[in-house]
Amino acid sequence: MLSSTQKFIKEIERKLTPENVLSTREECYAYAQDASNSRNIYNIPDAVVFVKSTEEVVDVIKKAQKFNIPVICRGAGTNTVGACRVEHGGIILNFSKMNKILEINKENMTARVQPGVVLGDLQETVEEIGLFYPPDPSNLKVSTVGGSIAQASAGAKAFKYGSTKNYILDLTVVTAKGEVFRTGSDTVKNATGYNLTSLFVGSEGTLGIITEAVLRLIPKPETQKVMMAYFDTIEEAISAVNMIIENKIMPATIDFMETSAIQTVEKFYHIGLLTDKEAALVVEIDGFKNTINLQEEIIKDILKRCGASAIQVSHNEEEYNKIWLARRSSMGACAKIKPNVTTDDVIVPRNNLAELVKGIREICKKYNLETCLVGHVGDGSIHPQIPIDYRDEDEYIRYKTAKSEIYELTAKLGGIISGEHGIGADKRDFISKVVNGTALDYMREIKKVFDPNNILNPYKIF
Repeated sequence: MLSSTQKFIKEIERKLTPENVLSTREECYAYAQDASNSRNIYNIPDAVVFVKSTEEVVDVIKKAQKFNIPVICRGAGTNTVGACRVEHGGIILNFSKMNKILEINKENMTARVQPGVVLGDLQETVEEIGLFYPPDPSNLKVSTVGGSIAQASAGAKAFKYGSTKNYILDLTVVTAKGEVFRTGSDTVKNATGYNLTSLFVGSEGTLGIITEAVLRLIPKPETQKVMMAYFDTIEEAISAVNMIIENKIMPATIDFMETSAIQTVEKFYHIGLLTDKEAALVVEIDGFKNTINLQEEIIKDILKRCGASAIQVSHNEEEYNKIWLARRSSMGACAKIKPNVTTDDVIVPRNNLAELVKGIREICKKYNLETCLVGHVGDGSIHPQIPIDYRDEDEYIRYKTAKSEIYELTAKLGGIISGEHGIGADKRDFISKVVNGTALDYMREIKKVFDPNNILNPYKIF
């Protein structure tokens, strides 16, 4: 006699054709992990289902509801918090075949896309016609629109332009019952009823399944430059950030690398970084050509007054890419140190940033852990990247203890445990450190309203 899961798979294969349903153990194992790099794989999906339309998603969801099968959505699987790992059986709903840019409306400055569209591809496409989609997570070459909405991702340019949530005008959502509705409209303003669009951004697939999105675009900046400034102390670097802002200059990006990140990147990539410095800022400016040089001179003057001992400025695309390669190579460099590398995402008010950076370094030193600290310091965000060997039980225990203490420190400094990665499975035990019980209770009630049988990415977030 077939189990309910087997019956579900049979029905889905008849509806979607067998090539769009993976169900062998070997096939499903490939989708048991995401970029969270968890230590062990305890569960694998019962099936991986590829969908091509909203109508197919509705069919899958109705059958999943019928057989009480959990449904976990997956774009490129690049999230780092275990948001699309399968913990309680069920299927992976894969959106890699729903990857069409359905419409770009130049007059309205909007794009209508399916969730499987790769962010980098979207950016390149709209920039060809003079438009701009600013959200730029570091994995934008592979990560998808749907995943970035689900995790409320941001990126380096969030300092000036805002994060993903600021560019979502409308979503088409399939509910746990198989109903379809739109959360917003194609208009840039909408004060009509509750803001359901914002509710679904960052919901990690726990409330409904996004099958289409209308995105807000803006005019593409005419030109851009990036500079890297080195400092002998963290305090000087943070002071420079504050002074830039106080002078009413809004760079597109103000990113940060502390000494261990600088040294690790240089060790493996030989970019020419100054490894004797305590910190570096990566500052990108953009705008009209007739203003870019003025911005550069003002910022360079501020950086020097705050103690910058060396400043590199890009004068062409090659130099621009070289500076950004340094910043974006830290994760890859860490991966060369030990077999596994973890990355985290904590954010505090900017006035507490220096204390957070120093505190994380002290915690990692106490537990004998290497760490590379990078982040988007313009908005107070830090990413501790910790290379470890999961096979070393003692090191793993030290890492878990250090991680808990980093979250405690973040909460103490008035921060939160995720600014752009989400919560998923890996941070849910810590969410109560920064979100009070009443707020969590309301979140759970909202979950019950949209998904009373708890089949959509169950037990993620809380």
